[in-house]
Amino acid sequence: MIDDEVLPFDLATDLLTEDEQQTAGRLLARMNTDLPFLRIRELYYDGEQRMNHLGIAVPRELEKLRTAAGWPGVVVDTIDERLEVAGFRVGSAASTDDDLWDIWTANRMDFESGLAHLDALMFGRAFIMVGTRDADTDDGSGTPLITVESPQNMAATYDAASRQVTAALQRYRFYGAESAALYLPEVTIQLIRPEGEDWQIRDRDEHGLGRCPVVMLANRSRSSDRYGKSEITPELMSWTDAACRTLLRMEIGAEFFSSPQRYIIGASEEAFQDPDGDPVDAWQTYIGRVLALERDGEGNVPAVGTFAASDPTPHTNQLLALTRLVSSRTGIPQNALGFSADNPASAEGILAADATLNRRARRRQRAFGPEHREVMQLALMIENNGKVPADLNKIEVLWTPPETPTPTETSTAIASQISTGSIPATSSVTLAALGWSPLQIEQLAADRTKADNAAALQAISATLQQQAAAQQQAAQPPDDDDDSDPSDPDSI
Repeated sequence: MIDDEVLPFDLATDLLTEDEQQTAGRLLARMNTDLPFLRIRELYYDGEQRMNHLGIAVPRELEKLRTAAGWPGVVVDTIDERLEVAGFRVGSAASTDDDLWDIWTANRMDFESGLAHLDALMFGRAFIMVGTRDADTDDGSGTPLITVESPQNMAATYDAASRQVTAALQRYRFYGAESAALYLPEVTIQLIRPEGEDWQIRDRDEHGLGRCPVVMLANRSRSSDRYGKSEITPELMSWTDAACRTLLRMEIGAEFFSSPQRYIIGASEEAFQDPDGDPVDAWQTYIGRVLALERDGEGNVPAVGTFAASDPTPHTNQLLALTRLVSSRTGIPQNALGFSADNPASAEGILAADATLNRRARRRQRAFGPEHREVMQLALMIENNGKVPADLNKIEVLWTPPETPTPTETSTAIASQISTGSIPATSSVTLAALGWSPLQIEQLAADRTKADNAAALQAISATLQQQAAAQQQAAQPPDDDDDSDPSDPDSI
């Protein structure tokens, strides 16, 4: 997240060509326009948004109290938890590609890819950048550098025809100095502005890839808006604000219920003064003197009573109505939003709700899969001087299944399909359906091959032993002590 001290951001310099300057200007305008919208969604995700009060039920002195409803975080995390890249497969190969997975894990993308998914769901888009390693990160392996970048400090232009980013601008801090990077199809330009100085070009990399080395993951994109939409929609923010105000009214009501207001009728002024005749504060009067009031001159005892506390039921009913709205819009069950329904959900209802969330997760997998494939193609281009090996043009992204069925249910269903001959028992597809990861499937295949080879060796050994025994028996001479005549019936 860019600190406020770097705003406004100005990239005016004569070090760039006219086309480069115009591209940077458009991207900078987009970045500065989008930044407030991105920041407010981050605040809602973290539960730190500023709540607007209506100025009716909440006294001005209590408006500083804060309440939070974490629904935006729940909505985003519910889908994010179902998105996990499990590996890459090339063409019709039965197993995952080790070389691609090595590049992926060398950049810690087995974890970092989750940051891209989270940003895309929260902000509507996320960026993944592919490049070469500098001196600080080069480990000597020549592995391309893959990093996840926040849309709060990066903007891009996207071409719907090619389905690729055509240009991107990033702003960041480099050793404390204000810096920027302009990514274009043929060149990447790194700029730096030390404090009190003009912009300088730190590096100009003529990579010649023919495509921008930046990939954009767009969430809920449309034909009219390729840059995506956040899962934290305006209606969700509105319902969250309403829930926060309701919780605040409940909090204030609970305070008054804990120390309810009382009234006193017929008490003298001395009842609210100390022995010196000075007035005492309200709390001392409440906990002390009000419990021991004297009769007045006519012998009447002052009347003391308590105002009835407000009933929290209207507030809880309003919260229930809000959770129903959020649940209907997001598909998340009410109990996951922190408010149980009147009747507990049935097993069928829970499975139906889970199926809705799984379908949404699979839709995100289909949307993000091609972008992850493009990331790996860019990495291969950097490794192979701008070309992708012919056998690696078809890369399939493998995902962990979003469903969470019980092992018994899954095993029973798979066993039934194996028994009917619909699927082979040892197929990688069958094992994946049973929940095994690609790496586990490869290990199982290796173990199965080892076991099959051992069994084949045992069978060959047994066959050789049988043949040796037969040959030995055939080579033995006939028994000379046997004088029987086979033609004589009595000798039989």
